[in-house]
Amino acid sequence: MGDALHEPGSVLMTADTVGGVFSYAVELARALVEHGVRTSLATMGGPLSAAQREAVGRVPGLALFESSFRLEWMDDPWDDVARAGEWLLDIEERVRPDVVHLNGYAHGALGFRAPKLVVAHSCVVSWWAAVLGGEAPPQYARYRREVANGLAAASAIVAPTQAMLDALRRHHGALSPFQRARAVVIPNAADPERFAPQPKEDFILAVGRLWDQAKNVAALGEVAPHLPWPIRVAGSDIHPGGGARPIPSLEHLGVLSPSGVAAALARASIYAHPARYEPFGLSVLEAALSGCALVLGDIPSLREVWRDAALYVDPGDADALRRALRSLIDAPGARRELASRARARALDFAPRRMARGYLHLYGDLLRGRSDARRSPAYEGARGAARDAAIAAAAGGE
Repeated sequence: MGDALHEPGSVLMTADTVGGVFSYAVELARALVEHGVRTSLATMGGPLSAAQREAVGRVPGLALFESSFRLEWMDDPWDDVARAGEWLLDIEERVRPDVVHLNGYAHGALGFRAPKLVVAHSCVVSWWAAVLGGEAPPQYARYRREVANGLAAASAIVAPTQAMLDALRRHHGALSPFQRARAVVIPNAADPERFAPQPKEDFILAVGRLWDQAKNVAALGEVAPHLPWPIRVAGSDIHPGGGARPIPSLEHLGVLSPSGVAAALARASIYAHPARYEPFGLSVLEAALSGCALVLGDIPSLREVWRDAALYVDPGDADALRRALRSLIDAPGARRELASRARARALDFAPRRMARGYLHLYGDLLRGRSDARRSPAYEGARGAARDAAIAAAAGGE
């Protein structure tokens, strides 16, 4: 960046420990180090796993602040969300970041000193529409208000795909002219050095929570008995509400470490992700970098990211899914060609490119703050505050 006065030296970033946002946050923090930017990472949702703690330790200078506050999309979270807000404001006071980077909505309404951006990784209301159909029930009215308030107060809004940005507008109202000017798409990224093809074996792989209807792993369970290759799935089958929900026709690998996931992807010939809802799909990116041929749900976000580098199927059509998988099993040349296109496309989503996108946005926010401070309105407000302070002091004498 050319203007040193508007280059951030430090960022306060939030992340939850439950899904892919954590991996995204650590990847971005690692990429920002190359530009001299220090990150303070504030985690919520539950304690870090051993693998997550190890990932944090590999990022030079990454400061970790841990909590187990419930997240805004969980059941009855609002007392925890409020306490988490107080905690975040205290962290900002201690570390004095140049920018606050929020990977959630509700805390966008807080009065941080630094300019703040909100990143839309997913949304309960758009999830409901895509997965269950129709409007989310009245119990999510508070969630809607909190999301709208956080978006309205943000200095900038980011989404990993245009499809997700469009979903925000569709489900949470039109953005103001100011918000539209500061609403941008910055795709997620994965490090190609961590994911590379190995000699491929005859199996299909899926990675995701088995109980999450958005991932649609159940559709793979339906077609598995009709395919000559096994379908293996890595991920938890324990629902947050309790109880295991295994799918007997699939080969369960359990919850793997990041290195274990990378090893499975490296050997898999096909990666299947017939998702009903997926704002970006980090697991798909990792699979493509690993040389897997991709069979994906035919939804706008995945079409946007992968273009002609995947086969697409209607998430509700199990027979189409079976045919797509069988077509790649039976045609090794076509499978290798599709995998090659996917890997070439995946290399466009590099961490350095993601970091440059955010650095550009951070710089815009800092320039905007500087311009605001030089404006007559700002100077007038400062003058009024100074006069009020002098009058208060005089009254106290």
